[in-house]
Amino acid sequence: MKLSCVLTLAALVSTTAVASSDSITIGLITKTENNPFFLKMKEGAMLGATVHGVKLLTAAGKEDGDYPAQIIAIQEMVAAGATTLLITPSDAKAIVPALDEVRAKGVQVIALDSPTDPMTAVDALFATDNYKAGELIGQYAKAAMPLRFAGQPLKIAMLDLSPGHLVGARRHNGFMTGLGLPAVGADSSELSVTAETVCSGFSQGAEQQGYEVMASCLKSHPDINLVYTINEPAAAGAYKALQEAGKEKNAMIVSVDGGCAGVNNVRAGKIAATAQQYPLTMAAMGVDAAVAWARHGKKASGYVDTGVTLIADKPMPGLASKDTQAGLNACFGAK
Repeated sequence: MKLSCVLTLAALVSTTAVASSDSITIGLITKTENNPFFLKMKEGAMLGATVHGVKLLTAAGKEDGDYPAQIIAIQEMVAAGATTLLITPSDAKAIVPALDEVRAKGVQVIALDSPTDPMTAVDALFATDNYKAGELIGQYAKAAMPLRFAGQPLKIAMLDLSPGHLVGARRHNGFMTGLGLPAVGADSSELSVTAETVCSGFSQGAEQQGYEVMASCLKSHPDINLVYTINEPAAAGAYKALQEAGKEKNAMIVSVDGGCAGVNNVRAGKIAATAQQYPLTMAAMGVDAAVAWARHGKKASGYVDTGVTLIADKPMPGLASKDTQAGLNACFGAK
């Protein structure tokens, strides 16, 4: 659903029960306050809260993985009257007992971006289809590689997130599927490996680790011609390693996220294509659902796909995509 549609719906709903708006309190808990992705999510929640005229409480961990701070925020927000919590879980399992406790009190809980383990620990998940995101860049690479490196066999470097991470596995396996290689399904945390995968490593989604994994891969496999990265910071690190080795023209990089820095790297030719996700929409839709629960007793349920778009300045025939100008119009972070 486009954000304009979300906010139009929000505006219509807000006219039906304006008198009760000031009594509605919603909580947003993100993983950190310094990641552009979560700052954009906060912007979407604030925008939605303004449209509806409701109170928004916000909190975040000090760093990725700081679930104790999230548990404290859960308790404090519910004590302050929050009837819905929107949360990006820092730890999919450790956060579950705290969520069970508040849901037993009638609080609606919606996960944004990242699922809990089990997924039934929340009422709903509003997030990118990460398998589809990976599949889109895999399809792009499948179409573009023969044009750029005609006759060369695939030599792939996989720069993944971390062991056992479901979001990372979904992007990885979606990419393999899009590329036309055997892969496990979207519900597996196993990382599929084929003969074409000559090197792999965990980047933690960070630029420095992406650089280190790519530099190491190039030492043992200097003929790598396709690089998959879990996100655009890892892609930036991979490009730096390729450039230092004088091989930046010898390999194609594809990635996921759609942050402003990443889209600019697509425009600059450092990344061939990326799959853009929409944190602002996730949060705006979450606020809509929170208001629907508080006003009408209508609880959100199941998985809601918040959209993903292939961004590339060199489109491939038969594959829907948008250019980097469109990507910059919808990106998160500093432009």
